[in-house]
Amino acid sequence: MAINRVISLGGSLIAPDKINVSFLKRFKKFIDKRPESFYIVCGGGKTSRMYHNAASNFVSNTDPVGIAATILNAELVKTLFPNAYPRVISYPKRVKEKICVLGGGAQGHSSDYDAVLTAIKLGVREVINLTNINHVYTKNPKLKGAKPIEHMSWPAYKKLVGDKWHPCMSVPFGTMAAKLAHKNKIKVITINGKNLKNFANVLDNKSFSGTVIN
Repeated sequence: MAINRVISLGGSLIAPDKINVSFLKRFKKFIDKRPESFYIVCGGGKTSRMYHNAASNFVSNTDPVGIAATILNAELVKTLFPNAYPRVISYPKRVKEKICVLGGGAQGHSSDYDAVLTAIKLGVREVINLTNINHVYTKNPKLKGAKPIEHMSWPAYKKLVGDKWHPCMSVPFGTMAAKLAHKNKIKVITINGKNLKNFANVLDNKSFSGTVIN
């Protein structure tokens, strides 16, 4: 039986400024060659933030448009895999297909939370967080003096990023997702999703570059 893997696929990889077709082609080729089964939970990224910002001119609760952006990204990712489970889903369930693509579910948290929920549902103890940074850092990696972290505990992560959540916040892994992962003893591996060789090393239990949080 193929091993189930839960992936939190950042919107920053799917559509950083415009849709990254080149990355999606490489990602498809990579996943198609792997023996594992994948549950791919898609984030909204800049698309979500753009709609959040626009909606905030009219309503106080902008969560629904942000969730819709994750579903739009998920619909795009599902087109990469013709034999995937036939629908994008928002709440995790077991499927027989090798690929299942998910968008955001309930309001009040990021798609990372949905990835943790999926891992819990499947009895998987690990989420692989594919994002556009190489590690979790001691501070914003764009700032001078930011240092990469290879391993950290959930309490240390929550101390670093805080425990509040709001739509459009930009952290390596969502704050509410961190709480849920900590409570359920789920390990999260954060890596740069553009480096697919490094991703393969994670899947093959080889040495890799990234941050382990548990």
